[in-house]
Amino acid sequence: MSVIAHNPIMPGFYPDPSICAVGGDYYMVNSTFSYFPGLPVMHSRDLVHWEQIGNVMNRKSQLPLVGTGHSEGLFAPTIRWHEGVFYVICTNVSYGGTYIVTAEDPEGPWSEPYYLEGADGIDPSLFFDGDGKCYYLGTHPNPAGCRYDGDWYIWIQELDIGEMKLVGEKRDVWNGAMKNIIWPEGPHLYKKAGYYYIVHAEGGTGPNHAVAVCRSRDVWGPYENNFCNPILTHRHLGKEYPVKYVGHGDLIETPAGEWYMVMLAVRPREGYTTMGRETFLAKVVWEEDWPVVNPGIGMLTQEVEINLPRWDPWKKVGSFTCRSGFRNCVPGSSRDYDFRKIRRLGDEFLFLRNPGEDMYRLAAGEGLYLKYGTATLKESGSPSYIGIRQQHHEFEAEACMDITVLAGGGKVGSMSVTAPGDAEKDEPLERNRAGLVLVQSNEYNLRLEVSPGMAEAVLCEKGQDRMVGRIAGEWKEITVFLRVNDLKATLGLKESGRERIVAKDVDIRALSTEVAGGFVGCTVGMYAVADGKNGMAVEEVEEEICFQSFSYTII
Repeated sequence: MSVIAHNPIMPGFYPDPSICAVGGDYYMVNSTFSYFPGLPVMHSRDLVHWEQIGNVMNRKSQLPLVGTGHSEGLFAPTIRWHEGVFYVICTNVSYGGTYIVTAEDPEGPWSEPYYLEGADGIDPSLFFDGDGKCYYLGTHPNPAGCRYDGDWYIWIQELDIGEMKLVGEKRDVWNGAMKNIIWPEGPHLYKKAGYYYIVHAEGGTGPNHAVAVCRSRDVWGPYENNFCNPILTHRHLGKEYPVKYVGHGDLIETPAGEWYMVMLAVRPREGYTTMGRETFLAKVVWEEDWPVVNPGIGMLTQEVEINLPRWDPWKKVGSFTCRSGFRNCVPGSSRDYDFRKIRRLGDEFLFLRNPGEDMYRLAAGEGLYLKYGTATLKESGSPSYIGIRQQHHEFEAEACMDITVLAGGGKVGSMSVTAPGDAEKDEPLERNRAGLVLVQSNEYNLRLEVSPGMAEAVLCEKGQDRMVGRIAGEWKEITVFLRVNDLKATLGLKESGRERIVAKDVDIRALSTEVAGGFVGCTVGMYAVADGKNGMAVEEVEEEICFQSFSYTII
């Protein structure tokens, strides 16, 4: 019996995948950078159907993110299992450096971080050898001095897993398969048929990204290069190929002895990547004691046949999805959240940096109350924002809002509308506003902001707001929508089944990796900001907006 995986297996902002197997169960984690909670934990039994069973870093004590940039915070994690314990090792580049957290159950709770003294660099990984020893792998700048940007080395050191301390000699063992290569990173160590293998990325996590491998009979080396390197890349396929940036792989073996690799790649539209780096899957075979990815093809495929029985978390009673009452949505799916009936947000919801304890509340029969935040999306603070990952090139996000409700049951009266001449200005109005937003970073986002009497569409590029649409009206309850078709977005309102367009076909190429830079993909969600109160503490702001529902629909 076999199943077919469709690439990407994790669409949207799921970069730097790492995977481990425990019997017939597979667990995967991904980078999250400045988003909270950090490091989603994914589970599958067939490598095709995945469910989110939690987040590794879901407490502020584990994950300080105050003031971090969108592409700072948590870099590439690794997940491993050994003798009944799960280990996740990661680097918080903004606070504390490299750390390890542990759990006996991947659903959590996960421990507080054990920070590793002397673990410089990024992209840490763990390897448990057959003799009981544990080794740390990472990448850091050339100790002799970088000759060029990206002149880094992969290094190994023994780790005392009981004391969570690096011990013994630290050795640089590899600096890439190609001459003068840049950014040898994301290393993972495996042992097979008497060889130690380091599978790693190189070329930078962009158009020249690649997966390479070296091997040695001794964990300390010397490591020999594979003359077939890179074993996977799309950099030779040209600028127009629909899947690019392929690299950062991690291997898994099934109980049947078959091997697969997860890795990241992107799917740009017209050369622009708005969803960030996604997780893909490929088949691996071993020839002459070297791994070969997708033999006979040599690149990623849209489909991967897997020799495992089908498993569906929506139907298997023992799955986390079923046991939790379908609290979490299956990755890549449409979803419809009725906040009037929800007691707890699903694990797929994201916040920027560390949200305030009272930033939002769920009220039975009423909805999700979101405080008007004192921090805007343009700052490196914690705005009142709750979102999910964009996972499709074409989708529609909708939110039903009661814009009259304030804390304590107060009401906001209708606002006077600006004069026609003022409505032509490019600057958005300063007032309490709430609505939907498509976020790439603090400098690049697209917002539909509603306040009593006014709805505005605002495009932020290079940190500068530009009003791209505005309509006036009188609303108490309104449904707002943001519709994305590849690199165009339309924003508007729905009243009594009738659409009112605020801005049509807004160019969102700027919300891409190629323009905005960084390592993240777009997220979409609900947002509220209290203008004119920048000097106030969050707890001093009492006004709230009520979101009755939020939906994300594939179109």
